[in-house]
Amino acid sequence: MKKQKHTGDNTSTSEFVNTADRDLEQEAKDKIIKRQLRFQDLLISISTTYINSDLSDIDGLIKTSLKQIGEFVECDRSYIFSYDLDANTTSNTYEWCAEGIEAEIDNLQNVPVEYIPQWLDAHNKGEAFYVEDVSLLPKDGEHGLRAILEPQGIKSLIAIPKIKNNKPIGFIGFDAVKTLNKYTENEKEILFVYANMLVNVIQRKEHEEQIAAQEKKKEELLIDLSRQNEQLNEYAHVVSHDLKAPLTNIHTLISWFVDDRKSDLKETDLKNLDLVLFNVEKMDFLIKGILDYSTIDRLESEDSNINFNTMLQEVLQTLLVPNNITITIQDSLPSLYGNTWRFKQVFQNLIQNAIKYSNKEKGQIDVGFTDKNDHFEFYVKDNGIGINPNYFDRIFKVFTKLESTSSSSGIGLSIVKKIITYYKGAIWLESEEGIGTTFYFTFLKRDVS
Repeated sequence: MKKQKHTGDNTSTSEFVNTADRDLEQEAKDKIIKRQLRFQDLLISISTTYINSDLSDIDGLIKTSLKQIGEFVECDRSYIFSYDLDANTTSNTYEWCAEGIEAEIDNLQNVPVEYIPQWLDAHNKGEAFYVEDVSLLPKDGEHGLRAILEPQGIKSLIAIPKIKNNKPIGFIGFDAVKTLNKYTENEKEILFVYANMLVNVIQRKEHEEQIAAQEKKKEELLIDLSRQNEQLNEYAHVVSHDLKAPLTNIHTLISWFVDDRKSDLKETDLKNLDLVLFNVEKMDFLIKGILDYSTIDRLESEDSNINFNTMLQEVLQTLLVPNNITITIQDSLPSLYGNTWRFKQVFQNLIQNAIKYSNKEKGQIDVGFTDKNDHFEFYVKDNGIGINPNYFDRIFKVFTKLESTSSSSGIGLSIVKKIITYYKGAIWLESEEGIGTTFYFTFLKRDVS
Protein backbone atom coordinates (compact mmCIF):
# COMPACT_ATOMS: atom_id res chain seq x y z
CA MET A 1 0.00 0.00 0.00
CA LYS A 2 2.77 2.41 0.80
CA LYS A 3 4.43 1.67 -2.50
CA GLN A 4 1.25 2.43 -4.45
CA LYS A 5 0.70 5.58 -2.52
CA HIS A 6 4.27 6.65 -3.17
CA THR A 7 3.86 6.07 -6.94
CA GLY A 8 0.64 8.08 -6.96
CA ASP A 9 2.41 10.95 -5.21
CA ASN A 10 5.12 10.93 -7.86
CA THR A 11 2.55 11.16 -10.67
CA SER A 12 0.79 14.03 -8.93
CA THR A 13 4.08 15.89 -8.43
CA SER A 14 5.02 15.40 -12.08
CA GLU A 15 1.71 16.79 -13.26
CA PHE A 16 2.10 19.73 -10.92
CA VAL A 17 5.61 20.47 -12.24
CA ASN A 18 4.42 20.26 -15.87
CA THR A 19 1.56 22.64 -15.13
CA ALA A 20 3.91 25.04 -13.36
CA ASP A 21 6.32 24.91 -16.31
CA ARG A 22 3.52 25.67 -18.74
CA ASP A 23 2.35 28.56 -16.56
CA LEU A 24 5.87 29.99 -16.46
CA GLU A 25 6.25 29.55 -20.22
CA GLN A 26 2.94 31.28 -20.83
CA GLU A 27 3.82 34.08 -18.43
CA ALA A 28 7.12 34.66 -20.25
CA LYS A 29 5.38 34.79 -23.62
CA ASP A 30 2.73 37.16 -22.26
CA LYS A 31 5.47 39.49 -20.99
CA ILE A 32 7.16 39.53 -24.40
CA ILE A 33 3.89 40.27 -26.19
CA LYS A 34 2.91 43.01 -23.74
CA ARG A 35 6.38 44.59 -23.98
CA GLN A 36 6.19 44.64 -27.78
CA LEU A 37 2.72 46.23 -27.64
CA ARG A 38 3.97 48.87 -25.18
CA PHE A 39 6.95 49.57 -27.45
CA GLN A 40 4.68 50.06 -30.47
CA ASP A 41 2.31 52.21 -28.37
CA LEU A 42 5.29 54.42 -27.50
CA LEU A 43 6.30 54.65 -31.15
CA ILE A 44 2.76 55.61 -32.21
CA SER A 45 2.70 58.25 -29.46
CA ILE A 46 6.00 59.72 -30.73
CA SER A 47 4.72 59.54 -34.32
CA THR A 48 1.51 61.35 -33.34
CA THR A 49 3.54 64.10 -31.65
CA TYR A 50 5.62 64.58 -34.79
CA ILE A 51 2.52 64.61 -37.05
CA ASN A 52 0.68 67.22 -34.95
CA SER A 53 3.71 69.39 -34.19
CA ASP A 54 4.82 72.41 -36.19
CA LEU A 55 8.42 71.41 -35.36
CA SER A 56 9.28 74.87 -34.00
CA ASP A 57 11.29 73.05 -31.34
CA ILE A 58 12.61 70.06 -33.28
CA ASP A 59 15.62 69.74 -30.96
CA GLY A 60 13.32 69.36 -27.96
CA LEU A 61 11.12 66.83 -29.78
CA ILE A 62 14.08 64.68 -30.81
CA LYS A 63 15.73 64.83 -27.37
CA THR A 64 12.43 63.86 -25.72
CA SER A 65 11.94 60.89 -28.06
CA LEU A 66 15.58 59.78 -27.53
CA LYS A 67 14.94 59.79 -23.79
CA GLN A 68 11.64 57.89 -24.16
CA ILE A 69 13.12 55.20 -26.41
CA GLY A 70 16.34 54.99 -24.36
CA GLU A 71 14.49 54.48 -21.11
CA PHE A 72 12.20 51.88 -22.68
CA VAL A 73 15.03 49.71 -24.03
CA GLU A 74 16.86 50.24 -20.72
CA CYS A 75 20.05 51.66 -22.20
CA ASP A 76 22.24 54.26 -20.48
CA ARG A 77 22.98 56.53 -23.40
CA SER A 78 21.09 57.17 -26.66
CA TYR A 79 22.35 59.42 -29.41
CA ILE A 80 22.19 60.46 -33.05
CA PHE A 81 25.19 60.77 -35.38
CA SER A 82 25.35 62.32 -38.84
CA TYR A 83 27.73 61.10 -41.53
CA ASP A 84 29.74 63.53 -43.66
CA LEU A 85 30.97 61.07 -46.26
CA ASP A 86 32.58 63.83 -48.32
CA ALA A 87 34.90 64.56 -45.41
CA ASN A 88 34.80 60.90 -44.25
CA THR A 89 33.77 61.91 -40.73
CA THR A 90 30.82 61.46 -38.41
CA SER A 91 29.59 63.74 -35.61
CA ASN A 92 27.34 63.34 -32.57
CA THR A 93 24.37 65.74 -33.01
CA TYR A 94 21.96 64.67 -30.21
CA GLU A 95 22.52 62.76 -26.99
CA TRP A 96 20.55 61.61 -23.96
CA CYS A 97 22.24 60.11 -20.89
CA ALA A 98 20.73 58.31 -17.92
CA GLU A 99 21.37 59.71 -14.45
CA GLY A 100 25.00 59.24 -13.45
CA ILE A 101 26.19 58.57 -17.02
CA GLU A 102 28.79 60.93 -18.45
CA ALA A 103 27.96 62.73 -21.71
CA GLU A 104 30.24 62.07 -24.70
CA ILE A 105 28.77 64.41 -27.32
CA ASP A 106 31.56 67.01 -27.07
CA ASN A 107 34.22 64.31 -27.50
CA LEU A 108 32.61 62.82 -30.60
CA GLN A 109 32.76 65.53 -33.25
CA ASN A 110 34.28 64.96 -36.70
CA VAL A 111 35.34 61.42 -35.84
CA PRO A 112 37.13 59.83 -38.86
CA VAL A 113 34.98 57.00 -40.22
CA GLU A 114 38.16 54.95 -40.66
CA TYR A 115 38.03 54.45 -36.87
CA ILE A 116 34.65 52.70 -37.18
CA PRO A 117 34.75 50.73 -40.44
CA GLN A 118 32.49 48.02 -38.97
CA TRP A 119 29.79 50.65 -38.38
CA LEU A 120 29.91 52.00 -41.90
CA ASP A 121 30.07 48.55 -43.52
CA ALA A 122 26.89 47.45 -41.72
CA HIS A 123 25.09 50.73 -42.43
CA ASN A 124 26.00 50.67 -46.14
CA LYS A 125 24.17 47.32 -46.24
CA GLY A 126 21.17 48.84 -44.45
CA GLU A 127 21.88 46.70 -41.37
CA ALA A 128 22.21 47.47 -37.67
CA PHE A 129 25.67 47.37 -36.07
CA TYR A 130 25.32 45.38 -32.84
CA VAL A 131 27.92 44.50 -30.22
CA GLU A 132 26.41 42.46 -27.42
CA ASP A 133 29.58 42.33 -25.30
CA VAL A 134 32.40 44.83 -25.90
CA SER A 135 34.76 42.86 -23.64
CA LEU A 136 34.73 40.01 -26.18
CA LEU A 137 36.04 42.23 -29.01
CA PRO A 138 39.66 41.65 -30.08
CA LYS A 139 42.32 44.01 -28.79
CA ASP A 140 43.29 45.56 -32.13
CA GLY A 141 45.32 48.63 -31.25
CA GLU A 142 44.74 52.15 -29.95
CA HIS A 143 42.41 53.02 -32.84
CA GLY A 144 40.58 49.69 -32.81
CA LEU A 145 36.90 49.36 -31.99
CA ARG A 146 37.44 48.05 -28.47
CA ALA A 147 39.89 50.87 -27.70
CA ILE A 148 37.25 53.42 -28.79
CA LEU A 149 34.36 51.92 -26.84
CA GLU A 150 35.90 50.88 -23.51
CA PRO A 151 37.06 54.39 -22.44
CA GLN A 152 33.40 55.46 -22.77
CA GLY A 153 32.43 52.67 -20.37
CA ILE A 154 30.35 50.92 -23.03
CA LYS A 155 29.53 47.27 -22.33
CA SER A 156 27.20 46.72 -25.32
CA LEU A 157 25.65 48.84 -28.07
CA ILE A 158 23.44 48.88 -31.12
CA ALA A 159 23.59 51.46 -33.93
CA ILE A 160 20.64 51.70 -36.37
CA PRO A 161 21.35 53.41 -39.73
CA LYS A 162 19.41 56.46 -40.90
CA ILE A 163 18.76 55.87 -44.59
CA LYS A 164 17.94 58.50 -47.22
CA ASN A 165 17.78 57.69 -50.93
CA ASN A 166 19.19 54.23 -50.15
CA LYS A 167 22.32 55.70 -48.55
CA PRO A 168 23.26 56.03 -44.86
CA ILE A 169 23.20 59.63 -43.65
CA GLY A 170 23.87 58.79 -40.01
CA PHE A 171 22.76 56.46 -37.25
CA ILE A 172 20.91 56.20 -33.94
CA GLY A 173 22.85 54.45 -31.18
CA PHE A 174 22.04 52.96 -27.81
CA ASP A 175 24.84 52.28 -25.29
CA ALA A 176 24.62 50.01 -22.25
CA VAL A 177 27.14 51.13 -19.62
CA LYS A 178 25.96 49.56 -16.37
CA THR A 179 24.98 46.12 -17.69
CA LEU A 180 24.90 44.19 -20.96
CA ASN A 181 21.82 44.80 -23.08
CA LYS A 182 20.23 42.39 -25.57
CA TYR A 183 17.79 43.28 -28.37
CA THR A 184 15.23 40.94 -29.94
CA GLU A 185 14.65 40.95 -33.70
CA ASN A 186 11.26 42.57 -33.14
CA GLU A 187 12.86 45.38 -31.10
CA LYS A 188 15.44 45.92 -33.85
CA GLU A 189 12.62 46.25 -36.42
CA ILE A 190 10.85 48.84 -34.28
CA LEU A 191 14.11 50.79 -33.83
CA PHE A 192 14.45 50.84 -37.63
CA VAL A 193 10.96 52.38 -37.86
CA TYR A 194 12.02 55.00 -35.30
CA ALA A 195 15.12 55.78 -37.40
CA ASN A 196 12.91 56.29 -40.48
CA MET A 197 10.66 58.60 -38.46
CA LEU A 198 13.63 60.77 -37.50
CA VAL A 199 14.84 60.99 -41.11
CA ASN A 200 11.40 62.25 -42.15
CA VAL A 201 10.99 64.69 -39.29
CA ILE A 202 14.49 66.13 -39.80
CA GLN A 203 13.72 66.51 -43.50
CA ARG A 204 10.54 68.39 -42.58
CA LYS A 205 12.58 70.70 -40.38
CA GLU A 206 15.07 71.31 -43.16
CA HIS A 207 12.26 72.24 -45.53
CA GLU A 208 10.71 74.58 -42.95
CA GLU A 209 14.05 76.38 -42.63
CA GLN A 210 14.20 76.71 -46.41
CA ILE A 211 10.68 78.17 -46.40
CA ALA A 212 11.62 80.68 -43.68
CA ALA A 213 14.59 81.84 -45.76
CA GLN A 214 12.35 82.35 -48.79
CA GLU A 215 9.32 83.92 -47.07
CA LYS A 216 9.56 87.09 -49.25
CA LYS A 217 9.20 84.99 -52.39
CA LYS A 218 5.52 84.13 -52.35
CA GLU A 219 5.53 81.77 -55.30
CA GLU A 220 8.48 79.73 -53.98
CA LEU A 221 6.95 79.70 -50.51
CA LEU A 222 3.72 78.14 -51.81
CA ILE A 223 5.65 75.48 -53.72
CA ASP A 224 7.68 74.56 -50.64
CA LEU A 225 4.59 74.44 -48.42
CA SER A 226 2.89 72.09 -50.85
CA ARG A 227 5.97 69.87 -50.91
CA GLN A 228 6.16 69.87 -47.11
CA ASN A 229 2.52 68.84 -46.80
CA GLU A 230 3.03 66.01 -49.28
CA GLN A 231 6.08 64.79 -47.38
CA LEU A 232 4.12 64.88 -44.11
CA ASN A 233 1.42 62.69 -45.63
CA GLU A 234 4.09 60.39 -47.09
CA TYR A 235 5.71 60.20 -43.65
CA ALA A 236 2.44 59.22 -41.97
CA HIS A 237 1.72 56.72 -44.75
CA VAL A 238 5.17 55.07 -44.60
CA VAL A 239 5.33 54.91 -40.78
CA SER A 240 1.82 53.46 -40.55
CA HIS A 241 2.54 50.92 -43.28
CA ASP A 242 5.75 49.82 -41.53
CA LEU A 243 3.88 49.34 -38.25
CA LYS A 244 1.20 47.09 -39.74
CA ALA A 245 3.52 44.12 -40.43
CA PRO A 246 4.77 43.53 -36.83
CA LEU A 247 1.25 44.25 -35.54
CA THR A 248 -0.22 41.59 -37.82
CA ASN A 249 2.47 39.14 -36.68
CA ILE A 250 1.62 39.74 -33.02
CA HIS A 251 -2.10 39.21 -33.65
CA THR A 252 -1.41 35.99 -35.57
CA LEU A 253 0.99 34.60 -32.94
CA ILE A 254 -1.42 35.29 -30.08
CA SER A 255 -4.32 33.74 -32.01
CA TRP A 256 -2.27 30.63 -32.78
CA PHE A 257 -1.15 30.38 -29.16
CA VAL A 258 -4.74 30.60 -27.88
CA ASP A 259 -5.97 28.03 -30.42
CA ASP A 260 -3.17 25.59 -29.56
CA ARG A 261 -3.39 25.98 -25.78
CA LYS A 262 -7.04 26.86 -25.18
CA SER A 263 -7.73 23.71 -23.16
CA ASP A 264 -4.74 24.40 -20.90
CA LEU A 265 -5.44 28.06 -20.27
CA LYS A 266 -7.36 29.41 -17.30
CA GLU A 267 -10.32 31.71 -17.83
CA THR A 268 -8.36 34.68 -16.47
CA ASP A 269 -5.52 33.93 -18.90
CA LEU A 270 -7.94 33.83 -21.83
CA LYS A 271 -9.43 37.15 -20.73
CA ASN A 272 -5.97 38.70 -20.57
CA LEU A 273 -5.08 37.41 -24.04
CA ASP A 274 -8.43 38.67 -25.36
CA LEU A 275 -7.54 42.07 -23.90
CA VAL A 276 -4.20 42.00 -25.71
CA LEU A 277 -5.98 41.12 -28.99
CA PHE A 278 -8.48 43.95 -28.38
CA ASN A 279 -5.61 46.42 -28.02
CA VAL A 280 -3.87 45.04 -31.10
CA GLU A 281 -7.10 45.57 -33.07
CA LYS A 282 -7.40 49.04 -31.57
CA MET A 283 -3.90 49.86 -32.80
CA ASP A 284 -4.77 48.39 -36.20
CA PHE A 285 -7.78 50.75 -36.48
CA LEU A 286 -5.52 53.64 -35.50
CA ILE A 287 -2.98 52.75 -38.19
CA LYS A 288 -5.73 52.34 -40.81
CA GLY A 289 -7.06 55.76 -39.80
CA ILE A 290 -3.61 57.32 -40.28
CA LEU A 291 -3.30 55.65 -43.68
CA ASP A 292 -6.74 56.92 -44.74
CA TYR A 293 -6.00 60.41 -43.42
CA SER A 294 -2.68 60.60 -45.30
CA THR A 295 -4.28 59.21 -48.49
CA ILE A 296 -6.79 62.05 -48.94
CA ASP A 297 -4.33 64.36 -50.75
CA ARG A 298 -2.51 61.51 -52.52
CA LEU A 299 -5.30 60.06 -54.66
CA GLU A 300 -4.47 59.91 -58.35
CA SER A 301 -7.68 58.34 -59.72
CA GLU A 302 -9.74 60.46 -62.12
CA ASP A 303 -12.75 62.45 -60.92
CA SER A 304 -16.18 61.71 -62.35
CA ASN A 305 -19.82 62.73 -62.03
CA ILE A 306 -21.20 60.75 -59.07
CA ASN A 307 -24.85 59.99 -58.31
CA PHE A 308 -25.07 60.37 -54.52
CA ASN A 309 -28.12 58.07 -54.16
CA THR A 310 -26.25 55.24 -55.90
CA MET A 311 -23.08 55.99 -53.94
CA LEU A 312 -24.93 55.93 -50.58
CA GLN A 313 -26.49 52.55 -51.35
CA GLU A 314 -22.95 51.25 -51.91
CA VAL A 315 -21.84 52.78 -48.61
CA LEU A 316 -24.72 51.13 -46.70
CA GLN A 317 -23.74 47.73 -48.10
CA THR A 318 -20.36 48.05 -46.35
CA LEU A 319 -21.83 48.95 -42.94
CA LEU A 320 -23.12 46.68 -40.19
CA VAL A 321 -26.49 48.23 -39.29
CA PRO A 322 -28.23 46.82 -36.17
CA ASN A 323 -31.86 45.70 -36.57
CA ASN A 324 -33.12 48.44 -34.24
CA ILE A 325 -31.72 51.25 -36.41
CA THR A 326 -33.47 52.66 -39.47
CA ILE A 327 -31.54 54.69 -42.04
CA THR A 328 -33.59 56.95 -44.31
CA ILE A 329 -32.00 58.54 -47.37
CA GLN A 330 -33.73 61.42 -49.15
CA ASP A 331 -34.81 60.67 -52.71
CA SER A 332 -33.21 62.53 -55.62
CA LEU A 333 -29.94 63.47 -53.99
CA PRO A 334 -27.79 65.51 -56.40
CA SER A 335 -24.92 64.31 -58.52
CA LEU A 336 -21.53 65.91 -57.89
CA TYR A 337 -18.24 65.88 -59.73
CA GLY A 338 -15.34 64.52 -57.67
CA ASN A 339 -13.60 61.44 -56.31
CA THR A 340 -15.80 58.52 -55.25
CA TRP A 341 -13.52 57.35 -52.43
CA ARG A 342 -13.44 60.81 -50.82
CA PHE A 343 -17.22 61.27 -50.95
CA LYS A 344 -17.81 57.76 -49.60
CA GLN A 345 -15.42 58.40 -46.69
CA VAL A 346 -17.47 61.44 -45.63
CA PHE A 347 -20.82 59.64 -45.49
CA GLN A 348 -19.39 56.34 -44.21
CA ASN A 349 -17.68 57.97 -41.21
CA LEU A 350 -20.68 60.15 -40.31
CA ILE A 351 -23.20 57.28 -40.57
CA GLN A 352 -20.87 54.93 -38.64
CA ASN A 353 -20.63 57.54 -35.89
CA ALA A 354 -24.43 57.85 -35.76
CA ILE A 355 -24.77 54.05 -35.47
CA LYS A 356 -22.05 53.81 -32.83
CA TYR A 357 -23.60 56.46 -30.57
CA SER A 358 -27.21 55.31 -30.89
CA ASN A 359 -28.74 54.52 -27.50
CA LYS A 360 -32.47 54.38 -28.29
CA GLU A 361 -34.68 51.31 -28.62
CA LYS A 362 -35.52 52.55 -32.11
CA GLY A 363 -32.60 54.37 -33.64
CA GLN A 364 -33.23 56.73 -36.55
CA ILE A 365 -30.65 58.15 -38.96
CA ASP A 366 -31.68 60.56 -41.73
CA VAL A 367 -29.52 61.65 -44.68
CA GLY A 368 -30.61 64.51 -46.91
CA PHE A 369 -29.73 67.85 -48.49
CA THR A 370 -30.88 71.37 -49.30
CA ASP A 371 -30.15 73.10 -52.60
CA LYS A 372 -28.50 76.48 -51.96
CA ASN A 373 -27.35 79.12 -54.45
CA ASP A 374 -23.82 77.98 -55.21
CA HIS A 375 -23.60 74.83 -53.10
CA PHE A 376 -25.47 71.83 -51.70
CA GLU A 377 -25.95 71.61 -47.94
CA PHE A 378 -26.09 67.98 -46.76
CA TYR A 379 -26.96 66.63 -43.33
CA VAL A 380 -26.67 63.39 -41.37
CA LYS A 381 -29.10 63.43 -38.45
CA ASP A 382 -29.51 60.89 -35.61
CA ASN A 383 -31.46 60.51 -32.36
CA GLY A 384 -28.48 59.19 -30.38
CA ILE A 385 -26.73 60.26 -27.19
CA GLY A 386 -25.84 63.76 -28.43
CA ILE A 387 -22.65 65.76 -27.89
CA ASN A 388 -21.81 68.32 -25.22
CA PRO A 389 -21.32 71.77 -26.87
CA ASN A 390 -17.91 72.04 -25.13
CA TYR A 391 -16.63 69.31 -27.47
CA PHE A 392 -17.94 70.72 -30.79
CA ASP A 393 -14.53 72.08 -31.88
CA ARG A 394 -12.42 69.27 -30.44
CA ILE A 395 -14.12 66.35 -32.19
CA PHE A 396 -12.65 67.30 -35.59
CA LYS A 397 -9.05 67.14 -34.34
CA VAL A 398 -6.89 64.11 -35.18
CA PHE A 399 -6.93 61.27 -32.60
CA THR A 400 -9.68 62.93 -30.50
CA LYS A 401 -12.25 60.56 -28.95
CA LEU A 402 -14.96 61.35 -26.41
CA GLU A 403 -14.59 57.87 -24.88
CA SER A 404 -11.84 55.23 -24.84
CA THR A 405 -13.74 51.97 -24.41
CA SER A 406 -14.00 51.12 -28.11
CA SER A 407 -11.31 50.15 -30.63
CA SER A 408 -12.05 53.12 -32.93
CA SER A 409 -9.14 55.32 -33.99
CA GLY A 410 -10.54 58.79 -33.25
CA ILE A 411 -9.61 59.87 -36.79
CA GLY A 412 -12.98 59.47 -38.58
CA LEU A 413 -14.25 63.03 -38.13
CA SER A 414 -10.78 64.41 -38.91
CA ILE A 415 -10.93 62.56 -42.24
CA VAL A 416 -14.41 63.99 -42.88
CA LYS A 417 -13.30 67.56 -42.20
CA LYS A 418 -10.11 67.20 -44.27
CA ILE A 419 -12.07 65.95 -47.30
CA ILE A 420 -14.72 68.68 -47.00
CA THR A 421 -11.98 71.30 -46.66
CA TYR A 422 -10.26 69.78 -49.70
CA TYR A 423 -13.44 70.50 -51.68
CA LYS A 424 -13.62 74.04 -50.18
CA GLY A 425 -16.71 73.21 -48.17
CA ALA A 426 -17.63 73.69 -44.50
CA ILE A 427 -18.85 71.39 -41.72
CA TRP A 428 -20.65 72.14 -38.45
CA LEU A 429 -23.08 70.45 -36.10
CA GLU A 430 -26.09 70.95 -33.87
CA SER A 431 -26.59 68.63 -30.94
CA GLU A 432 -28.44 68.19 -27.66
CA GLU A 433 -27.37 65.59 -25.14
CA GLY A 434 -29.90 62.78 -24.88
CA ILE A 435 -31.79 64.01 -27.98
CA GLY A 436 -29.43 63.57 -30.92
CA THR A 437 -26.95 65.19 -33.30
CA THR A 438 -27.08 66.65 -36.81
CA PHE A 439 -23.91 67.16 -38.86
CA TYR A 440 -24.23 69.72 -41.67
CA PHE A 441 -21.67 70.04 -44.46
CA THR A 442 -21.43 71.69 -47.86
CA PHE A 443 -20.03 70.86 -51.28
CA LEU A 444 -19.72 73.52 -53.98
CA LYS A 445 -21.63 72.97 -57.20
CA ARG A 446 -19.34 72.31 -60.16
CA ASP A 447 -20.28 72.69 -63.80
CA VAL A 448 -18.69 69.82 -65.73
CA SER A 449 -20.71 70.18 -68.95
